[in-house]
Amino acid sequence: MEKKQQILLAEDDANFGMMLKFFLESGGFQVTLCENGNLAVNAFKDNHFDLCILDIMMPYLDGFTVAEHIVKSQRNIPFVFLTAKALKDDQIRGYKIGASDYLIKPFDPEILLLKVQVLLKNAGSFPKANAVFQIGNFEFDYEKRLLTLDKKITKLSPKEADLLKLLCEKQEEILTHEEALIKIWNNDDYFTKQSMNVFITKLRKYLSQDANYQIEIENLHSKGFILKVKQV
Repeated sequence: MEKKQQILLAEDDANFGMMLKFFLESGGFQVTLCENGNLAVNAFKDNHFDLCILDIMMPYLDGFTVAEHIVKSQRNIPFVFLTAKALKDDQIRGYKIGASDYLIKPFDPEILLLKVQVLLKNAGSFPKANAVFQIGNFEFDYEKRLLTLDKKITKLSPKEADLLKLLCEKQEEILTHEEALIKIWNNDDYFTKQSMNVFITKLRKYLSQDANYQIEIENLHSKGFILKVKQV
């Protein structure tokens, strides 16, 4: 029998949580339901999950805090936030942490199921095998999320690492906005694009520290970005 993919569902509304659990399990997934943030963090520590669904407003630990625990311990796992508030700042904060998607309540459970199926299908887009890139004098270890210049090490966030990997793979070629947004965020709306621009700015700052190479992430208006490396 094929092993079912495991989902961690953190939702403090018991009735709504049970309904989502039933719907996801009817789609062929194994679901662990936790009714507060503490339970979700403990469940994540003790079990293997393929995807996490996190309500933002929960007792003890909110969804953002739970997500931060998840990102620190397992960078490749996708997670989705559920929220009753359509606040831009909350969405930006969530994407900065590494969210794959957002769903604003009320929503159709079928939409959640479809999103989960797409996210898990795309989870293999970034291989777990170690990938090390040379960018000027920088060494970029994608799997460990480490950007090293001489002996100075910068730990990248999951989204920073994913974005830099795509740029490295297309060095001197255009990485389109759409490709980056869909592969990393599974979403190409306005707010997600603005979030991506924040990550690009951070990467530019990190890469500007190489004194021997001019490393540039060029922005092509309405098209995408190009990573250019030129010896000074």
